[in-house]
Amino acid sequence: MNNDIFNKLKLVITALIIFFFPLFFLPITQNFFVTNKLYLLGFGALTLLTISVIEFLLSRKIKWQKTEFDGPLALFVIAIALSVLITTTNKVQALLDPNLGLVAIFSLVVLYYYLVKAKQSLPIFKIISLSSLVLALITISNFFQPLKNVNLPKFWQFLKNPFFTPAGNLIDLAIFLAFVGLWQIVNLANKKRNEPEAKNLRHHLFTVVGLIFNLIGLLLTLYVIVHPQTLIKNAPSTIIVTPWRLSWYAAVEVLKNPLNALFGAGIDGFTNIFTRVKDFAYNQSPLWQINAFSVSRSALLHILTASGLFGLISFLLIFLKAKKITTNNVNKALLIFLGLIVIISPPSLTLFFVLSLGLAQINNNDPRESYSLDLVKMLPVYAGIGLISVVFVGGSFYFLGRSYAAEYIFNRALTNLQANKLKEGYQDMKQTIILNPYLEKYRLSFSQLNLAIANNLASKKKDKITNQDKQNISQAIQAAIAEAKAAVALDPTKAANWASLANLYRQILGFAKGADTWSISSFQRAIILDPQNPIYRINLGGLLYSLKNYSEASRLFEQAVGIKPNLANAHYNLAWTYYQQKKYTLAAAQMQNTLNLLDAKKNKADYDKAKKDLDKFKEMVPKKNQNVKTGPAAKQQPSQLKLPSPPPTKLKEKINLPNEASPEAK
Repeated sequence: MNNDIFNKLKLVITALIIFFFPLFFLPITQNFFVTNKLYLLGFGALTLLTISVIEFLLSRKIKWQKTEFDGPLALFVIAIALSVLITTTNKVQALLDPNLGLVAIFSLVVLYYYLVKAKQSLPIFKIISLSSLVLALITISNFFQPLKNVNLPKFWQFLKNPFFTPAGNLIDLAIFLAFVGLWQIVNLANKKRNEPEAKNLRHHLFTVVGLIFNLIGLLLTLYVIVHPQTLIKNAPSTIIVTPWRLSWYAAVEVLKNPLNALFGAGIDGFTNIFTRVKDFAYNQSPLWQINAFSVSRSALLHILTASGLFGLISFLLIFLKAKKITTNNVNKALLIFLGLIVIISPPSLTLFFVLSLGLAQINNNDPRESYSLDLVKMLPVYAGIGLISVVFVGGSFYFLGRSYAAEYIFNRALTNLQANKLKEGYQDMKQTIILNPYLEKYRLSFSQLNLAIANNLASKKKDKITNQDKQNISQAIQAAIAEAKAAVALDPTKAANWASLANLYRQILGFAKGADTWSISSFQRAIILDPQNPIYRINLGGLLYSLKNYSEASRLFEQAVGIKPNLANAHYNLAWTYYQQKKYTLAAAQMQNTLNLLDAKKNKADYDKAKKDLDKFKEMVPKKNQNVKTGPAAKQQPSQLKLPSPPPTKLKEKINLPNEASPEAK
């Protein structure tokens, strides 16, 4: 193969990547969009590198072309890699993180280099404009819901979602359409300076048509973001993002520790920082039920939080270099836009993809100096570089292939379980973990599946449970615990992992001896990691209530009330805990607070229940204390009043689990 064939192959693959990325999705993984875009980039970048490696092996020459952003981009990749190695707990999960993971950033840097090389031969502007046109047409069409009344197969039901977009979400859609639209506007503005030649007329017309549809698609997208009820009556907000205030607090929190200040909290570490900076005000907001966000409100703040000052400085150097070399109006407009979106938009794969396109365009149009190193007479060097290149590319293909296969089989497992194909779903879940044992969501899902199997076996009539059933129940419970503990081991700094383990222990109280102690211990770990979460305290208090430890339960319910005063269920549980301790005046006061928080019409069943309980409590209050004092009325919130209770399923003889099942055992 000669150099022309290699170059053509690289041009074709580069063109396919940039055209299909905004449109690419496959309904074969749990996340149709971001997951498949990540692997498209990963496999695309590796394919380009493979062609270059083959070219090197045949020619025995190293060829490279210097670009304006070589230094800053290299530093940024190194900063991400160091964050993964030094401060990230679950390193594999960080590698595959679509927002700032090493696979995503490295793939986009590779794409940038091949885009720079292709600029003289590839009509990048036309390709990306065509992709944007297709995306805009889909957006416009979907706004009018043409498939709303069409009877589609179950597999294709997602197409009826009025918020569906191949871009993945409305923010990414708006970013991409705005970027391409701006590029088209400044391109047209520059063209007006000179009378268009005949051969440029079609290009000019194509740009105008693309711009019109782009702007319509962008305006519709922004309208849906602001008014989602246009498509679905009473639809909640389509955009839920981390509050600015807490995003800033998270970034500042990282700077308090020298190691984290340098290398960040870890690529997958924003969640853990968020739970530490979450405050009382957050619990009073409509977002309080979201335990933690995975990304910051701003891509710039997220880079600082995840990769530290090293990552932030290397990223800012990219923009400083861009500002220095930017001369024409097209590049100036693109640079301003890129700077704006990294400040105001959350990090995403689409945002960094757009950034790669922008940097390739901003890079000087004049061909840079090319370098070539002939290794024909340097056989050991040639062999060493060749071996390292082959191992790196081959190993990367293998790693990405296994992880993508795991995503596919995991989705198949969920589909089988939904169809009540328990055996197939179990085998698929097991195979998923064999392929990639490092993702916490796989471990937690398999844990819940094993627990469901144990519950199913134990739900038989007591006289029908055989010794074999008991053995199978014991094995299923031990497997459930092992998987939940594996998730904790992958990231013991994540409160949600400890809470999942605690809830698992709580659900097997009727099966296993010692599960109550283990559940309490795990809940305490979760509370330490997420101190402002009222639900963890309510769950632990509920466990203690079911164990008749009313004094400790009331202490936890009191803390939950202090953290979130307008949570009706916290007051309700506290009222019953006081009642069990014969503190009838306090019990009646808390039940009155519960009523104050409930809407008599919207929460009629709960309201009537609480009213009945209040009447019962008042009967026990001494007459001199009948004027029950209550706290200030808070904003009414939907609530489902529920008293803690022991697990419904119990075995006549509880299972003795091995010490390895305890949360402390390694």
